[in-house]
Amino acid sequence: MIQLKATPRVGIVGGGSWATALAKVLTENCSRINWFMRKSDTIDTFKLLQHNPRYLSEVTFDMNRLNLTDDLDKLVKMSDIIIFAIPSVFLTNVVAPLRTSLKNKIVVSAIKGLIQEDNLTIGEFFNRVYDVPLEQIAIISGPCHAEEIALERLSYLTFSSRNLKVARAVAQLLECHYVRTTISDDIYGTEYGAVLKNVFAVAAGICHGLRYGDNFQAVLISNALQEMERFVHAVDPIARDIKSSAYLGDLLVTAYSQFSRNRTFGTMIGKGYSVKSAQLEMLMIAEGYYAVKGIHEINSQYKVHMPITNAVYNILYEKIAPNIEIRLLTNEIR
Repeated sequence: MIQLKATPRVGIVGGGSWATALAKVLTENCSRINWFMRKSDTIDTFKLLQHNPRYLSEVTFDMNRLNLTDDLDKLVKMSDIIIFAIPSVFLTNVVAPLRTSLKNKIVVSAIKGLIQEDNLTIGEFFNRVYDVPLEQIAIISGPCHAEEIALERLSYLTFSSRNLKVARAVAQLLECHYVRTTISDDIYGTEYGAVLKNVFAVAAGICHGLRYGDNFQAVLISNALQEMERFVHAVDPIARDIKSSAYLGDLLVTAYSQFSRNRTFGTMIGKGYSVKSAQLEMLMIAEGYYAVKGIHEINSQYKVHMPITNAVYNILYEKIAPNIEIRLLTNEIR
């Protein structure tokens, strides 16, 4: 079993808003962090401006505390704990050139999606493809938006791992006066919960775009929580409190927040945008679009009753008109 270092070297993979928010929190506790971004010109601009030129640009950094690199092998060699915070759709391409082993690293997923090719959770992907023991994998879940981290508004994060010592070690690195942390051993439940809440946020956005009101949204989200509970129990039947913040809390903030890109994407679909036009206008990844296809395919094995997931799938992939599909959904939920 891996030995946890008293002062671990930490690396982040990703250049978006969530990676930037996590880097901000890490600098509260770490004297220096390693940070991988794919584009060298982004790194050059970052060094010049002392902030991420594309995301959360109001967050400034002391450049003496950042080691920015576009060499993933270099980052892995220099880091004991590596936090991946990139959209799931890009993960396989980003890590494909990696030649340095991850077996002796603690791998942390801050990704809320599935690997499309095989419908693997991120933890399963690193375990099966890169031979990282499950006891060395941790999952970060919310409720938490990067934009509120940037504003230093009080936020809560849950860290899940089969090895609670690993969960606790990672949590301590990301706890500060505006971030409080909880640990859990429910690695599968929190990962699937994070995937599903994006699907349900798309549903909430579609209904908002169709001008359904708060009364219906409340019913929708209460049914979404039940749907989440049924699915995660089918996949991993252990005792868990689905009403805790890692599940219900993350669902609520993603379904209702102005910062939720999945809700925004859904709203555009409800207003009549095509998937492609909504994606082009947003300039950000809505994980729920990709997640609903994966969940739909996984559920072909488990046969869980998932009317909300099915409705979102039918709208996005079967091209059923949103007003027709949601009207049918209203007869299935109570």
